[in-house]
Amino acid sequence: MSRTSLCLLVLAGCVLPAGAITAADFALPIPSRSIAELKPTAVLQLGKTADWVAISAAAVWVGSTGPNAVHHIDPRTNKLIATVELNGEPCSGLAVGFGSVWIPLCGKPSTLAKVDAARNVVSAVFPVGPAGSEGGVTTSTDSVWLITDKNGSLARIDPDTGTVRQTVRVPAGSYNPRFHAGRIWVTRADGAQITAVDANTGSVLGTTKTGPGPRFLASGAGSIWTLNQGDGTLTRVDSHSRQATRTIQCARQIHHRTRRRFARH
Repeated sequence: MSRTSLCLLVLAGCVLPAGAITAADFALPIPSRSIAELKPTAVLQLGKTADWVAISAAAVWVGSTGPNAVHHIDPRTNKLIATVELNGEPCSGLAVGFGSVWIPLCGKPSTLAKVDAARNVVSAVFPVGPAGSEGGVTTSTDSVWLITDKNGSLARIDPDTGTVRQTVRVPAGSYNPRFHAGRIWVTRADGAQITAVDANTGSVLGTTKTGPGPRFLASGAGSIWTLNQGDGTLTRVDSHSRQATRTIQCARQIHHRTRRRFARH
């Protein structure tokens, strides 16, 4: 059993619905369990590649290439409900909110697709897109949030019109936002920190040191968890105090393909 498997299992638990886990469930150290113990109950062929995952209360959404699309899966039956083709590659996360699925598309120019989750159709494509691949997108109670350039421009987007109604400056080299506990948390892959932004006002609350190269992140058990690509560690940040409470050594380095598969949730 590798420590990488342990870290992926801890992070996978963080994407369960709110209330399903408690801080006690993540008391450390944790007995090692092999990720090989997880047995698939269904396998669906969705495209040439399948990447990025978003989970709602009643659906699983998966991005793909060949075709460039997002796929709607019913988790109760393990059946593919619909394939919605996109005018570009889904390259920077998926998010669910406001009755829609939000899909940053890489291209020239990059854009943001809005898919109606009930009708399984593209309802809008907005002229605001991701800084590049391997980023992320998130939704709060009133907005869609996306990093739009390498300089740390965090765009707050109106979900109805696609208008950028606020731009928040976070450290350059930050790419992956996540909404949790009234805040937008943004990891800085080009550094070693995570920034907290008040989701109501857009005010930057401060930064917290993590392991080097944090990119993908999850939330749960009163914490934000960052997967640090630079040294293969996992940092736990208390979502109330914004203090790092633990850094766990998982591996010398998180393998590129492993980190892509994991942190799409």
